Amino acid sequence: MRKEFERFEKLIGTESLLNLSRKTVCIVGLGGVGGYVLEALARSGITSFVLVDFDVVDRTNINRQIIALQSTIGQKKIEAWKKRLLDINPEIRVITYDFFYQDTYEATLFQNKIDFLVDACDSIPAKENLIQACLTRKIPFISSMGTGKRLDPSKLYITDLTKTSYDPIARILRKWAKDQGIKAKIPVLTSTEIPRKSEGTTVSSCAFVPSSAGLLIASYVVSQLQKK
Repeated sequence: MRKEFERFEKLIGTESLLNLSRKTVCIVGLGGVGGYVLEALARSGITSFVLVDFDVVDRTNINRQIIALQSTIGQKKIEAWKKRLLDINPEIRVITYDFFYQDTYEATLFQNKIDFLVDACDSIPAKENLIQACLTRKIPFISSMGTGKRLDPSKLYITDLTKTSYDPIARILRKWAKDQGIKAKIPVLTSTEIPRKSEGTTVSSCAFVPSSAGLLIASYVVSQLQKK
C-alpha cells in the first residue's frame, strides 16, 4: 500500500487495508455530512467512488462543508471533489453524476458496481428510493437523517430506523417504511437532540454536527466493509 496509509495499516492490518482498497463506495449528496464521509474514506485507503451531487459550492457552505473554500466558491461540487480526491491519493478512481437524484436516475446509478451506499442527500423521495433500491439489490447502505438545527454532536448515533426519536426526517421515513411493508433493517445516522427553532426558511447549521455525523458514518462504512 501507499506510504500515506501505513499508520492506518498498522491499526487494521495489511489484508483489511487491501480489502478496503478494492471496494467501491457510492455517496449521494456531498454537503456537510457527505463531504466528511468522502474525506474520511479517501484518507482510509478506499480508491473507488461513485459520487452524486448537482450543486455548486456557495459562500454559505463555508461554515460546514469541507470542500467549501474561498478558492472553490462557484465550482461544481463533484468537480472540486474530484480534484481534492486526486490530491489526497492519485490512485483514486471517481465516477461522477451531476444531477439531483430521483427515481428516474435509479437505473443509471445502479448500473455501477457498488459495495456500499451512503445516502447523505436532503430529499425525502430520494432517500425513499435509495433505501428501496439498496434493499432490493442487497447493497449495504446507511441513510443520514437531519443534522441541521442542532448544536450537540454527542447526541449523534447510528441505529435502525425503527429506534429513532426526535428526528422529523426519520419520523417521515418510519411511516413510509411501515406503509411499504418493509421489515428489513434500515441503518440510519440520527440524533436525539431536539431540532432548535430558527427564523426564516434557511436551515441553521454549525461546523461540528454535520462533520461529526460524516465521520461516524465513515467509521461505520469501514467496519461494515471489513466484515464483508
